[in-house]
Amino acid sequence: MKLSDFQFELPKALLAQRPATDRDESRLMVLNRKEKTIEHHAFKEIINFFDEGDVMVLNNTKVFPARLYGNKEKTGARIEVFLLRELNQEQRLWDVLVDPARKIRIGNKLYFGDDESLVAEVIDNTTSRGRTLRFLFDGNYAEFRSKLKELGETPLPKYIKRPVEDEDRDRYQTIYAKHEGAVAAPTAGLHFSKHLLKRLEIKGIDLAELTLHVGLGTFSPVEVEDLSKHKMDSEELIIDAEAVEKVNAAKRKKKKICAVGTTVMRGLESSVSSAGLLNEYQGWTHKFIFPPYDFSIANCMVTNFHTPKSTLLMMVSAFADKDFVMEAYKIAIKEKYNFYSYGDAMLIL
Repeated sequence: MKLSDFQFELPKALLAQRPATDRDESRLMVLNRKEKTIEHHAFKEIINFFDEGDVMVLNNTKVFPARLYGNKEKTGARIEVFLLRELNQEQRLWDVLVDPARKIRIGNKLYFGDDESLVAEVIDNTTSRGRTLRFLFDGNYAEFRSKLKELGETPLPKYIKRPVEDEDRDRYQTIYAKHEGAVAAPTAGLHFSKHLLKRLEIKGIDLAELTLHVGLGTFSPVEVEDLSKHKMDSEELIIDAEAVEKVNAAKRKKKKICAVGTTVMRGLESSVSSAGLLNEYQGWTHKFIFPPYDFSIANCMVTNFHTPKSTLLMMVSAFADKDFVMEAYKIAIKEKYNFYSYGDAMLIL
């Protein structure tokens, strides 16, 4: 498979700028891989495709307000700082992206907040836009993290051409988010409401959770035509014993195991035993899934509609057959489904 195999024309009007009014009222396209059928539903109707004993696997990562705006010393130039990952808690070192990057060099200082109580010093260049910052703040670690949250903004994707609103702090977060560490939401999970989760529970559908802290690498453009040469950034992954027990029990009983999102699918496929069962895991994954690929754990998945040439589209195409997926995308565009983070969903059976 080549990068150009995943190109298609996506009208900009279909890139969702806002979430659906109600989480579970977004649209749901249902693809049946065996029958090669495509149906159209409301997301809340997803419950009709699952039975008692089936398992849905959720990513319980929590998005933190990773986008900050500071001013460069002396010039006062406004600089965007996107927090990627904490490198050293004691020294308050962070990997970040800066924009505009050409203005930010080693030794520069950036000041944040009206009172400039938070300062960052650039101590290394990592990539063309990447920098390592040491934050300077008079306070303990808990107060420092609280200050980052106070000054930070919900990290909506750049294609959303509107200011971040209060609503986004809630809606760019799954309702089951627990463990903070993601800089982007696991968007397939945004469609689940408390009411829908309760209905699933009452029907006997089991919910398992893993944690994969989504990084910006998931959305980095693929810049090589030969997909085997693309390298994914590493993301932190935790799969505990409870999730392993639920998933493997369902697998032994030949029940549905539904990966809610591409991050869950990557997580599950990153920790498979020689017997084809799920293992506990705590570490990092840089797994890149593209066609052809034999999946070991999940036999169905929920996912949003993705952009051309994205690693997310490649994974979905590996799971559901590229030609079938691309045909579904043509229909989605014709039927004006909303794409990407705040967009509509697809269930692949």
